[in-house]
Amino acid sequence: MCDDHRHQGLDRRTLLRSAGAATAASVTFSAPMVFTPAAADRRSEVSTTKSYSGHFSGINTPDWHYVPVDVPRGAREIEVSYDYESQPTPVGVTANVIDIGMFDPSGHELGNAEGFRGWSGGARRSFRISRTSATPGYLPGPITPGRWHVALGPFTVVPPGVDWTLTVTLHFGKPGPKFEAVPAPRSVPGSGPGWYRGDLHLHTVHSDGRRTPAQMVTAAREAGLDFFVSTEHNTSSASLYWGRHTTDDLLVVNGEEVTTRDGHWLAVGLPAGTWIDWRYRSTDQALPRFLEQVRGLGGLAVIAHPSVPIPATGWTQGPLEQADAIEVWNGPWTLDDEGTLARWHELLVAGTFVPVVGASDSHRPDQPVGLPQTVARADDLSVGALVAALRAGRAWLAESAAVALDLTVTGPQGTATCGDQLTAAPTETVAVHLAASGVPGCVATLIGPLGPLASARAAEDGTVTVDQTFPAAAVPFVRAEVRRPASSPDDVPTDPANDSAGTTMVAMTNPLFVRAAG
Repeated sequence: MCDDHRHQGLDRRTLLRSAGAATAASVTFSAPMVFTPAAADRRSEVSTTKSYSGHFSGINTPDWHYVPVDVPRGAREIEVSYDYESQPTPVGVTANVIDIGMFDPSGHELGNAEGFRGWSGGARRSFRISRTSATPGYLPGPITPGRWHVALGPFTVVPPGVDWTLTVTLHFGKPGPKFEAVPAPRSVPGSGPGWYRGDLHLHTVHSDGRRTPAQMVTAAREAGLDFFVSTEHNTSSASLYWGRHTTDDLLVVNGEEVTTRDGHWLAVGLPAGTWIDWRYRSTDQALPRFLEQVRGLGGLAVIAHPSVPIPATGWTQGPLEQADAIEVWNGPWTLDDEGTLARWHELLVAGTFVPVVGASDSHRPDQPVGLPQTVARADDLSVGALVAALRAGRAWLAESAAVALDLTVTGPQGTATCGDQLTAAPTETVAVHLAASGVPGCVATLIGPLGPLASARAAEDGTVTVDQTFPAAAVPFVRAEVRRPASSPDDVPTDPANDSAGTTMVAMTNPLFVRAAG
């Protein structure tokens, strides 16, 4: 759903919802597609096709529509295709989009993972499901006799609306061999404590991305990453295959981009095959249920690109602090990232700490993997250790693997770094140290609750150091930013928080905290 929202301006998702369409309700068509059972001889290869037509007016149209399909015994494969005419607009977006997915006879109620069989949104016009294989985005498995449902999700439909035709073909005959999932390992053997680089938001052909899983592994290694999170839109299908493609020294973490109509969030660190539902709006008050589901599975809930100015993509599901982390930096640094950074800093000043992460949200080869990346201090390179590190904020963000950074604060009782807490008496002095390399022409800044504390420009070799001492009471938290100025590098901003217009973020940190002793 969020493909291209940074790189080509407004995309097909940017058109405002039509009046009366902002409801999360669903409707099931009453007349099912009924197929006649095939001949008793299961060796015979026959196919039967039926079609269903409809119209979405864009006026009081529910978000989800379910077309029932009665599948008899003997079916070995379901093939689904659909057609509709989208509508270009003068502002370069596309209206009248219809998403698609599939549920089997186990049910399609909210949160019913047993019935979920796949989702492709608007990325495909057809898909297949069999016992042996499935189109990316869909789950291989038994073609169970009973009532299946094709899910249709009209989006940005404008009056007079859009006609659609759905075609279902059942292929009968002897079923193929059972599909065997090959999930990725959940840890890298022999890894220990260290700083690990990763990308938390990536898409392959299993949703609306262009890369295959093998190509994504190659891109991640070329970007210098130690791990990445697979976050396909609304489907768990990719998690069944990653073990076929990953390498011994690269950790692939299972996840999902939960693409609701009121914003997107990332479920990070899921067990292979786990699916998180997305079919709710803020008015349904269902989000807490699924956030807790992810946490109960040992995962992390991250709000994605919360300030992007695209309806249904920017975050309107509720306060940012209900998540475990916030994606403050999504792809190349833009004004919406600047807006999220400002919102996050306000939370810190108010005494609320939600860690931040950065990720590329890459869909295509021209969108670099690892721009940006999150560098996490974990006990080892494993899913559990990374989730714990990110939840604690033991991480900083960088535009590439060429950037290195170190932020510490030292007082009479020790030293702390990103996400850590140092205890000091209010009258004691603490020393803050920031060092970065790989940042030629950039300005490094220490930032506290009231704004910038100290700045320095990088030397010609791309290194920069900022050392400053403060009374402990003056720095309840300190964080760092490294920016590339839009103007001459000789112009060191005296107030980077206010002089940041046009600058590019090169690195930034989660805060470290100085707490009052006693």
